[in-house]
Amino acid sequence: MGNLGRAGFGATLEGLWPYSYDSCDVGTLPNQTYPGGTTPLAAIQNGDPTFDGQLSLLSGQRLSACTCKGESHPGPVRADGTYVGRASPEIDVFEAIVEDNVGMVSLSAQWAPYNAQYEWKNTTANLRITDPGTVLNPYVGGAVQQTTSGLAHANPNCYELKKGCFSVYGFEYAPGFDNGYITWINDAKVSWTIMSAGLAGDTRTEIGPRPVSQEPMYIIANLGISKNFGFIDLENLQFPATMSIDYIRVYQPANAINVGCDPANFPTAKYIETYAEAYSNFNLTTWTGDFKQPWPKNSRAGDC
Repeated sequence: MGNLGRAGFGATLEGLWPYSYDSCDVGTLPNQTYPGGTTPLAAIQNGDPTFDGQLSLLSGQRLSACTCKGESHPGPVRADGTYVGRASPEIDVFEAIVEDNVGMVSLSAQWAPYNAQYEWKNTTANLRITDPGTVLNPYVGGAVQQTTSGLAHANPNCYELKKGCFSVYGFEYAPGFDNGYITWINDAKVSWTIMSAGLAGDTRTEIGPRPVSQEPMYIIANLGISKNFGFIDLENLQFPATMSIDYIRVYQPANAINVGCDPANFPTAKYIETYAEAYSNFNLTTWTGDFKQPWPKNSRAGDC
């Protein structure tokens, strides 16, 4: 996850997760609609059926490329005086699910702003399925996130109460717009790849391209349960449950080593220090409501 957002600390996530965006347009605004909330039509029709077809319920990108001069923003600033759009993208090594009583893993990334109907450009030129057992996830998102996901079978022997083996998971990614990609590994085999072109702009929702994460990222390894990922047999589930991790390794090309949370082209340290309470108090779940901080003004909203 991008370093500007802290998992479990809601105030830091509001307006940053799951964005990966550096355009100044309607995609940075609340609900992906212009002031008045009636356009683009693709943002208010054929979206999430749970919310009457509304495409997005996000608060807007808090640290966008549309941020007005002088507002609180971690930078950097371009030569023309505008800000680089900043956010907290998410790439998942795996999320465990159950389909028809079969253990599977969702190999995914989350995105905002959204395509119309959450339909990313999943053409053969924009993705590669290497493992014949991998299929694209029919779930493509909802009002709080768009997802690109491949479903693959988990090694059944590596569950805790089976043979207890370890299974190798991972992903490789190249950040950016033109040559960006993410390749996922399941059970030590390449599963599938998405190219950055799959998240190109969408004229229907009037948004620009979403790059593969360019933010400094940190690693989360946690164990949780949710009914959204499969039926939970609470009567027979054995607690405590343990997800054992043998090792976590990070590799980088020898000619492109970039380690740290505060690179010059995507700084985070000063901003996090300024708002340290939000990054240390998990009871603050919203930026303006709980944390009482102003939302940065946005030129597309006519604020500047």
